[in-house]
Amino acid sequence: MGYAEGHPEVRAQRYFVSVAGDILIDTHCHLNDADAFPDPSEAVREAVDAGVTRMIVVGIDSDSSRRAVELADRFEEVYAVVGWHPNHAASYAASELKTIEELLNHPKSVALGEIGLDYYRQHASKESQMRCLNDQLALAASVDASVVFHCREAYGDLLDALETRPRHRYLFHCFAGSEEVAVRCRALDAWIGVDGPVTYPSADTLRAVLRGFGHDRVVIETDSPWMAPHPYRGKRNRPAWLPLVNEGLARALVVSPGVCAARTTAAALGFFGRLGL
Repeated sequence: MGYAEGHPEVRAQRYFVSVAGDILIDTHCHLNDADAFPDPSEAVREAVDAGVTRMIVVGIDSDSSRRAVELADRFEEVYAVVGWHPNHAASYAASELKTIEELLNHPKSVALGEIGLDYYRQHASKESQMRCLNDQLALAASVDASVVFHCREAYGDLLDALETRPRHRYLFHCFAGSEEVAVRCRALDAWIGVDGPVTYPSADTLRAVLRGFGHDRVVIETDSPWMAPHPYRGKRNRPAWLPLVNEGLARALVVSPGVCAARTTAAALGFFGRLGL
């Protein structure tokens, strides 16, 4: 059922659409990776020149989350997401939650993440990952923070855990799930993030799943410095290549790049907030 005229959700959606235009927002990048981006100012400037108006820098532990917030302080175009990645769960301790909560209180922190489960690399046991996940989900609920997920070969366990909880604002970064997984994500009213793989010639299954998901909760991201889009696959990715992801998603959804930019920007603003726009 749709919201009534004048409802805050209706007003918010109209605002988001009105500012979207051809703005592009990189909703997930790692400019806080000093090895990949020794001079993040160059990457920010290059991205802005390419039409990428906002970049959301994502933490994977306390140190990288702190660095994300420092970059948000330094650059008008940058915002931060802070949290503990499942691949770092082996070094996570509950005492770290205090630091994450303090970083979440920063005015340019827009979500908790990237958290979740990763059964592909197994850098941490499933038990450690689940403990790290549950602690952060409890924190997100207590402070009403949006949550950005990393999930690799673990959608079943992650969705099982989320479906037992009260409804919350979730974004599945770098979505690579099946049609069944997409249906379950949609039932949670979740957002999904689309990266370079949407441009790969072999990604027909992903493109078909995206066409069936619906366009209003799909955002674009680079995951820089990883997952570069075609024709730069295998190179160090950068936020300036986000327009290629937008074009690839536009082709998958059979819309123009301008329409795709407006829709994904509106979706990003709907999840993260106004981002100064």
